[in-house]
Amino acid sequence: MLGILLGLVAILGGSVAKGSTVGALWNLAAFIIVVIGTLGAVLVQARTPVFLHAFKILIWVFRPPRLNPQAMIARLVEWSHLSRKQGLLGLENFADQEKDPFIRKGLQLLVDGTEPQSLRQILEADLDNREAFDLQGAKVFESMGIYAPTMGIIGAVMGLMAVMQNLADPSKLGHGIAAAFVATIYGVGLANLLFLPVSNKLKGIIQARANYQAMLIEGLISIAEGENPRNIENKLSGFIQG
Repeated sequence: MLGILLGLVAILGGSVAKGSTVGALWNLAAFIIVVIGTLGAVLVQARTPVFLHAFKILIWVFRPPRLNPQAMIARLVEWSHLSRKQGLLGLENFADQEKDPFIRKGLQLLVDGTEPQSLRQILEADLDNREAFDLQGAKVFESMGIYAPTMGIIGAVMGLMAVMQNLADPSKLGHGIAAAFVATIYGVGLANLLFLPVSNKLKGIIQARANYQAMLIEGLISIAEGENPRNIENKLSGFIQG
């Protein structure tokens, strides 16, 4: 939110400082050309489920998924101690009570006595598919950042075409040329202050989540192999990022 606010202040404040007005930055025609045109281009490119998923994960920019690797390691160590005392069936209650579907699936596979190699293959397939789908969603905003400046140029050219049709009336030229370039501001501004930063932030969040789940997979496999809880803790601590 702070970044968006600073971006708006830079654009609006810069416009006033240059001797223009805030109202000069509003142009409905330019908005329609850039925003609607960009959405149309992305809809042509992306599959509908991917397009909808992109706006579903947009909330992550402001409220990213809560990931606590230290707490997860502590839980895995606890499960390891329990499985060594009571066997893997002792984790069944934890599987039933777990809210995270990925963790619940991993625990259930453990309880069912799934071989470590099969456990890895199943969970890594889930992880890879989810990560790939999330990244496609993030790339929707990256594509919007690519198309928006071009749509801004199209809007500027269309505005200049309208100006050329009014050359006989000099009083309209200045306003018409200014309005034409508003489309360029919309395209370049939205791309560099919103679409591309959103895409990059989502990619970082997706990578952090994938790293978190990869750590979880290693922990569950270590439990399945009966490793010492202290060794599990030492191994998983390498996944913690600064």
